[in-house]
Amino acid sequence: MENTLQLVRNIIPPLSSTKHKGQDGRIGVVGGCQEYTGAPYFAAISALKVGADLSHVFCASAAAPVIKAYSPELIVHPVLFAEGGNEGPLSSNKTFRALSSDSPSAVDEVEKWLPRLHALVVGPGLGRDDVLLRNVQGILEASKARDIPVVIDADGLWLVAQQPALIQGYQKAVLTPNHMEFSRLYDAVLRGPVDSDDRHGSVLRLSQALGNVTVVQKGERDILSNGQQVLVCSQEGSSRRCGGQGDLLSGSLGVLVHWALLAGPEKTNGSSPLLVAAFGACSLTRQCNHQAFQKHGRSTTTSDMIAEVGAAFRKLFET
Repeated sequence: MENTLQLVRNIIPPLSSTKHKGQDGRIGVVGGCQEYTGAPYFAAISALKVGADLSHVFCASAAAPVIKAYSPELIVHPVLFAEGGNEGPLSSNKTFRALSSDSPSAVDEVEKWLPRLHALVVGPGLGRDDVLLRNVQGILEASKARDIPVVIDADGLWLVAQQPALIQGYQKAVLTPNHMEFSRLYDAVLRGPVDSDDRHGSVLRLSQALGNVTVVQKGERDILSNGQQVLVCSQEGSSRRCGGQGDLLSGSLGVLVHWALLAGPEKTNGSSPLLVAAFGACSLTRQCNHQAFQKHGRSTTTSDMIAEVGAAFRKLFET
């Protein structure tokens, strides 16, 4: 653990008065629909708290005013077009589409911003609307074409389970599934059930089957693999499992991935930069959980954990 934490410390860029805004990270979060506004906020604000300079949220128009109200720190783009709810009763309603303030060319709208972004976090609060998911598919393709690192979580993983070819072989992708999401992905890619007695091997095999894409299986201990190496993060957390912790992880991971790739393998002692970044994000999330639980106990929420990011980051990486 300590040796790997030192590798994480190696990739963190020093603060300097000579830097310009945006140099330490411009992160985009793709997610947020009418039902789910907290998740993209948690991911985007976590990216800022970890040290990104700018954090963008690309969401459906119904989610934008809510996310804007959560924080003035975020740049919110209401461009993810969704024609209806999960049941799709409005999917063919042209009047609804005409009246919607969402962009009918969401891929083009997001693609305009891609040259300005260092990493993309895809999935928090995305929902499963068919039109919205088709747009996200196009955004992922555009991101790969520009060689932009992508962190995929939540309903972004649902999309990947339906279409594994979307990220097959793209080694600048990191998947962060929980227990259920991992089982779904594993079955979709390897056509069989997960061996619950061999978590290390299961994560390794899924990563290899996806073309050495980095996989982070969240759990009692987080198991990470890039298809060549397996890491275990057992940093102390707590027994509190409120919703939103995965968003803290994915947002912080977006920043750490950018820093790790910028630092290069010489700073990670030959280890995969994405694997080191993922270990850092897992450790940080667990430390935030631990510190918040010490103060709030059973009533701990993800907002309490995000308030601990600064102190947890200093404890793990700056002392």
